[in-house]
Amino acid sequence: MPELPEVETTKTSLFPLLNQKVQSVEVRNPSLRWAIPDDVHKLVGQRLIGLNRRSKYILAEFEQDQMLWHLGMSGSFRLCQPNDELRKHDHFIIRFEEHELRYHDPRRFGCILWLNPETQGKLIDTLGPEPLSTDFNAEYLASKLKNKSVGTKIALMDNHVVVGVGNIYATESLFNVGIHPAQPAADLSLEQIEKLVIEIKRILKSAIDLGGSTLRDYSNAMGENGYFQQTLLAYGRAGQMCVNCETTLENLKLGQRASVFCPECQPLKKSNKL
Repeated sequence: MPELPEVETTKTSLFPLLNQKVQSVEVRNPSLRWAIPDDVHKLVGQRLIGLNRRSKYILAEFEQDQMLWHLGMSGSFRLCQPNDELRKHDHFIIRFEEHELRYHDPRRFGCILWLNPETQGKLIDTLGPEPLSTDFNAEYLASKLKNKSVGTKIALMDNHVVVGVGNIYATESLFNVGIHPAQPAADLSLEQIEKLVIEIKRILKSAIDLGGSTLRDYSNAMGENGYFQQTLLAYGRAGQMCVNCETTLENLKLGQRASVFCPECQPLKKSNKL
């Protein structure tokens, strides 16, 4: 599933569309996570004047309307030329003056919706702060974790706590600061939380700089792959040696997600809240 760095990279790769006017819209399959709106054709004649990101949503601002786009588990946008061959799972196409924007989604878990009061309230307003913003700091995170008995990794992946810290980046951050992913969040000291906030910001910035992670088929709208996966120290390395101590990395499931950790560098400590 594309995480925050991949969505940020996708958004940036769509910048060539800015100030281009929509020539036509084609819905080839409206059945995504939620149905593509019937009136999406009212985009015709409008210029795309802004592209922003909130959590894993891309917010596309047109002259009269705003849209909310989500890549879901397997979605991607691609800038194409009209004569480029259509793919089986190209479900939604916006034809601009110089490019076609095609949304491709084999599992159809993404969404193409209007950004209006209903979607704003349902999907945006309940989200936690952006991890790269000043609102996400040690004092804030400590206040959110102090009463949470769930594993720290699960807490970090809760979008009501902070957005965009997905499986890859939570795994790497916890490994680098020596916190076991199942350590109850409420057990963390302020010093640990300070280090964790710094590391989350560093990891996400690095991932964005490297174009995100291409583990299966992710690429940005220009068809370019990410390279952050080449720097991974824990995620996906269960059974291999820890780069720090040469202990074999182990894997456990937390919240239905694989969580790789080093039992030596990330010991699970007895809860001090008992």
